[in-house]
Parts: sequence; structure tokens; C-alpha cells
Amino acid sequence: MHNADDYKRAADLILSRTRHRPKIGLVLGSGLGVLADEITDADAIAYEDIPGWPLSTVHGHAGRLVIGTLEGKTVLAQQGRAHYYEGYTPQQVTFPIRVMSVLGVQTVILTNAAGGVNVNYKTGDVMMLIDHLNLIGLTGINPLIGPNLDSFGPRFIGMAHPYDRVLRDAAQRAAAAAGIALHVGVYAGVSGPMFESPAEVRMLRALGADAVGMSTVQETVVARHCGMKVLAFSGITNVAIDQNDFDGEANHEEVLEAGKELVPRLRAIVRGVLNSLA
Repeated sequence: MHNADDYKRAADLILSRTRHRPKIGLVLGSGLGVLADEITDADAIAYEDIPGWPLSTVHGHAGRLVIGTLEGKTVLAQQGRAHYYEGYTPQQVTFPIRVMSVLGVQTVILTNAAGGVNVNYKTGDVMMLIDHLNLIGLTGINPLIGPNLDSFGPRFIGMAHPYDRVLRDAAQRAAAAAGIALHVGVYAGVSGPMFESPAEVRMLRALGADAVGMSTVQETVVARHCGMKVLAFSGITNVAIDQNDFDGEANHEEVLEAGKELVPRLRAIVRGVLNSLA
């Protein structure tokens, strides 16, 4: 378990290594970290230099913070994230979100690579999250379990509106202006690291999921506990296999390859949203 001093210690290190004071956080998932390369006047900090910060062990996650300017806004971007399946606790996975809160970040934009559960989705599509299924959180693997950190938020938080409506509207406008088809759907958060079996895919579809992935939901829960506004996108990097007789298998390599196709689309939408913010 982390306490307020742990988050402040990490925040103090970051503040000592940058002259910027970000108000917007970006979390960039598998294959999507190149978005951070467009940040100008940037300061970069390796995760291993930040006390308490979880290190990513997954290919496609660079493992550093990039802090600077994007669309005239001061942003802090995570090039890569930690996952529960890497052996971290939910509190460790969400450590960066609480540090962002201490730094004064008020809005966080999350991205992830996800499997398409909705039969109308195809590889290369972008889905904006309107809701989620916190499957591992509902079974007790939840970053809010344990003593409540009153300095961040209340013991009990509502999750009727996990993803900010104003930000979602801005994303819709940005996508339309760029001529990008933007799906709106429900993301199922699972633990991984295995990809889902066909029966599990059919179950998730029956539960109302449009996409499935191994991140994002725990970060959303903690960001909302901290009072942050949240916007989140899934890049559909593979179509989830729902038939046992299908000749093929999902793998991480196709996830990274599809990320190259997704980056220009997510770039246009995220930049459009940032440009619209006051």
C-alpha cells in the first residue's frame, strides 16, 4: 500500500526535473507511445528514476514520462504503463495517476490497444469509451480496497459517469473534422495476460462489451477518485476470436503492428481534443 508521502516523493522528483507544470495527463498504451514524440519543448524522465513508479516489462512500452507542450497545452505523457498481469498490485498500477493528481493534473486521456468484441469492429478502428465492465475490480481486485486516502477523495465514489461528457463531445467533433469514424462503446477490463477464449468472447459480447483489454479501468477508477475528468480510447488492434474452429490466434505482435495504423487516427483526435480545451 502506498501513502500520501509516497506520491509526494515521486511528484517532487518530477518537479525537480522539469520546468513545466502539466494540467493534462496522457497514458499511451501498446504501440501508441509515439504520440509523445510530438510533444515540443519536452523534458523526459525515465520511470526508473522516479521513486515508487512501476516499470513496464512489455514490448511496446518505452517506460518514460515526456512533459512539454502539445496543441498549446502543457501535458504529461506516459510512454507505456504497468499492468496487473505483470505482477503489480492495483495500487502500484495506478500509482502514476495519483502522482499526476499531486502534480495538479485535472484531466487525463487514456489510450489502450484492445480486441474488438463488437462484430462491426475491425482492426484499425478507434473506439471511445462511454462505459466499462470492471470485471477484475468487481471480484475484489480493486485499487480502492484498503484504507481510504481522504486527501484524494471520499471512501465511496459513484461511477455512473466514468468518462466525461464534455470531453467525449470534443472527441466526436475532432474525429468528424478529421474524417475519422469513431465508435462509441463499452470496454471490458480483464486481467490478462492471455487473450480470451472464444467462449469468453461470446460471454463478453452477451454482457454488453464492445472491446476488451488488460488496462485502463483501474486507472479510470483512481482518476475519478481523485476528482479528475477522464477521456479514454481503445485502438482496435485485433478482432477477438469467437469461434473454436477459426484458423488463427491473437498475438502481441499483431497488436503492435496495428498500432502503427492507429497512431495517425488517435493523434488527430487527441490533438483535436487538446486544441478545444480552454
